Amino acid sequence: MPTKTNSNIIYKSTLVASVGGLLFGYDTAVISGAIGFMKIYYQLSDIMTGWVASCALLGCIIGAMYSGKLSDQVGRKKVLMLSALLFTISSVGTALAPNLWFFVVFRIIGGMGIGIASMLSPMYISEMAPAAIRGRLISIFQLGIVTGILVIYFVNSYIAGIHNEHWNISTGWRWMFGSGAIPSIIFILLLLTVPESPRWLAQQKRNPEALAILTRINGPYAAQQELDSINDTLKDENPVSLSDIKEPKLKRALGIGILLAVFSQFTGINAIMYYAPEIFKSTGVGSDSAFIQTILVGVINVIFTFVAIRYVDLWGRKKLLLLGISGMAICLFIVGLAFYRQQQGYIVLIAILGYIACFAMSLGPLTFVVIAEIFPTKVRATAMSVATFFLWAAVFLVSQTFPVLIGSVGNAYTFWLYMIIAVAAFLFILKRIPETKGKTLEEIEETWEK
Repeated sequence: MPTKTNSNIIYKSTLVASVGGLLFGYDTAVISGAIGFMKIYYQLSDIMTGWVASCALLGCIIGAMYSGKLSDQVGRKKVLMLSALLFTISSVGTALAPNLWFFVVFRIIGGMGIGIASMLSPMYISEMAPAAIRGRLISIFQLGIVTGILVIYFVNSYIAGIHNEHWNISTGWRWMFGSGAIPSIIFILLLLTVPESPRWLAQQKRNPEALAILTRINGPYAAQQELDSINDTLKDENPVSLSDIKEPKLKRALGIGILLAVFSQFTGINAIMYYAPEIFKSTGVGSDSAFIQTILVGVINVIFTFVAIRYVDLWGRKKLLLLGISGMAICLFIVGLAFYRQQQGYIVLIAILGYIACFAMSLGPLTFVVIAEIFPTKVRATAMSVATFFLWAAVFLVSQTFPVLIGSVGNAYTFWLYMIIAVAAFLFILKRIPETKGKTLEEIEETWEK
């Protein structure tokens, strides 16, 4: 266990990297408050509404696809700074966009920043963190995401209340997007104050720098041991390529990472996060009440993420995942039943809050924990890029199809479809997910070798 002094650098690096998560949550959820006004302003059909809500996800896919390789070449910190720069450009561009297509282009640019942060922030944390508290620290990244979501819910609600509905339709939604420039600039400045990943430095044969950082984290004796262990796993390795992750010993790890990433989204979380005000409006509450209930969603999201942070290194990843996904399936069934029987209102609100609580303590943070842990150092960046690519492809499909599903099969059957997928996710986690709590990244790598 690190000393207090060493804990300072660990937690500082974790919190700074988690600001990338805050931007991730802020930028993805900003659409929830704006989409209703944009639908009227641009007279969008259901299909176009889905496209406007999900176009940023194309950028997420691109960012996730290339960030691993880029971070192997130039370092984790520099590529995280690139993500912050893309967030800033997107915030200003979407606020000032003269037409819908300019808006879409700048949203895609912001999406690239999200894709980079979603892959690199948890990886950076995993490469800095001691094994005993690694799950807790990577879960703080998810706390950053849900805090960003909550903050933008408050910002959206405040902006929507400045003037009347007409102003919101013509101008208010632009302010919502433009507000993201402030946290983006703060992220760039904070990244200047933290060290580079010691595992990346070791990969680059910069062992004195890697040892200096590991010494600050673990003390001199443990630092030398850890550096030797890292170098053992990197010994006689050729430059990494996609073909390396097709080796039989790595296929299982990659399959688990991809399927867990996909299940985390196919259970419907981003449909609810993107369209929360519109879902609540469909239950018969007004626009103001819908915004208030959406903020309540964000509060529950933050509170129950602390459950994951508290228990992930005590109970383990698998137990928390199984507990959370069970609750999600039950809540999705209740939401569908309420819409089917036309008993909306507070039943839908309570069930959605229960679903959010279960997601926030399980699939939300632990998807990033698991995919940041299970890959060997040699291929971690590339393999995480692949898993995160599939995660964002899944988010794109869910957000693009949600308004179409609601318009065609209705609310009830849409939520029941997500429930069936949640049951499948439970069975997958039960059978396939390994327990990684308390193991160093190098010990996890040895498990795949065996």
